[in-house]
Amino acid sequence: MKLKVLNVSTNKSSSTEVSDSIFARDYNESLVHQVTTAYMAGGRQGSKAQKNRSAVSGGGKKPWNQKGTGRARAGTSRGPIWRSGGVTFAAQPRSYAQKVNKKMYKGAISIIFSELVRSERLKVVKDFEVKDAKTKNITTLLKALNLKDALLMTDELDENLYLSSRNLYHVGVCDTQSIDPVSLIGYENVVMTEAALKKMEGML
Repeated sequence: MKLKVLNVSTNKSSSTEVSDSIFARDYNESLVHQVTTAYMAGGRQGSKAQKNRSAVSGGGKKPWNQKGTGRARAGTSRGPIWRSGGVTFAAQPRSYAQKVNKKMYKGAISIIFSELVRSERLKVVKDFEVKDAKTKNITTLLKALNLKDALLMTDELDENLYLSSRNLYHVGVCDTQSIDPVSLIGYENVVMTEAALKKMEGML
């Protein structure tokens, strides 16, 4: 299949050939959901911790005799029903990571790109041509593309592009190495350079 490539400076367009097996795949909702959920779960900190009855200090001595006091028997003063006692089902540090095969992950990314192409939300440009770190450069670019909410993708991270866009709330910047399913889904449009398109095609 062919994708349109826009030259922002001259406002002229050309076309580039891409693989149908990557940019024209059928939508698989369950796979996209599984990979996206796994990616978000992997970002959870999982460091919540509470002390159980063996972790709190004190409670080494039996509070009172087993019999003769008229009170209920007690073996420790650090049980869950006591003040300053341990938590019954104490939370412990854990990992929320879910295993996802590389083939599944690449397949989900490919399906998302295919859906972006079908819905005309993927825009390909020759180059962003950001010479200096000014927000005006990005606003002019988005105005030329008639976009407001977009993820800008390059083959290699461009510092000027990043600095120019960081003050814009609905604009994100990434390179092909740091792409993830949440970012692709989270923005209304994805704008990528032709070099990034070819590199992404080779990766997938």
